Amino acid sequence: MCPIWRLLVLLSLLSLPSALHKQGLAKAHVDSKPALARIIAQGLMKHNAEGRIQNIRLMESLNASGQMAPGMVGWLISSMSLQQQQESSANVTNIQLDYGGIRMSFHKEWFSANISLEFDIDLRLSFNNKIIKIHVCMNLVMEFWLEKDEFGRRDLAIGSCGVEQSSIYTTVLTEDISPKMKHFLRHFRENLVKVTPHLVESQVCPLISEILRQLDVKLLKSLMEQAVAHKFNQL
Repeated sequence: MCPIWRLLVLLSLLSLPSALHKQGLAKAHVDSKPALARIIAQGLMKHNAEGRIQNIRLMESLNASGQMAPGMVGWLISSMSLQQQQESSANVTNIQLDYGGIRMSFHKEWFSANISLEFDIDLRLSFNNKIIKIHVCMNLVMEFWLEKDEFGRRDLAIGSCGVEQSSIYTTVLTEDISPKMKHFLRHFRENLVKVTPHLVESQVCPLISEILRQLDVKLLKSLMEQAVAHKFNQL
């Protein structure tokens, strides 16, 4: 890696706490985090991961996936006219990616990054002017490691990246819901658990891959070693 690129990486690491402070995340104490976690956090902010998640077309994805079919959900959607379906919406708002709380796990030269994410969904149906707010929480885990080729040279390998199914929680924040809507929302939340992980993965996983692949292998190995040392210092 050229000296100028090393300097740029160092400067970017030093500037991260200031960037996080501007994001209102100074309380995350990013200085205590391994450098690799900070680089991933900075890259996600640079590529506007939160904005990408906010722009997902949730209602269209639910309809296209066929997940709207079961129970009351299917009955309500199928009974709407095309105009009513177009007037209904499910918008992602209040996104909170925990940049300062990225957790790194390791075993030798195998690593995983665990990122927690929360957001709200503002649901509005054409026959009900009331906006129903649903809160969603989940954790996304990405695995990566350094592997040797036949000549003993190391290269970055990207493994699985996905939302932990057991980490997904949905909560209805709006009060005074009618019994009919409560039945609808129960099915709707079940469908959210099936659909939203794939939508989040499609936006965040490619970004993390791109961030890691931009790093020189020697630098990446050094950052991994720093993370290991940081872990042992915390014991």
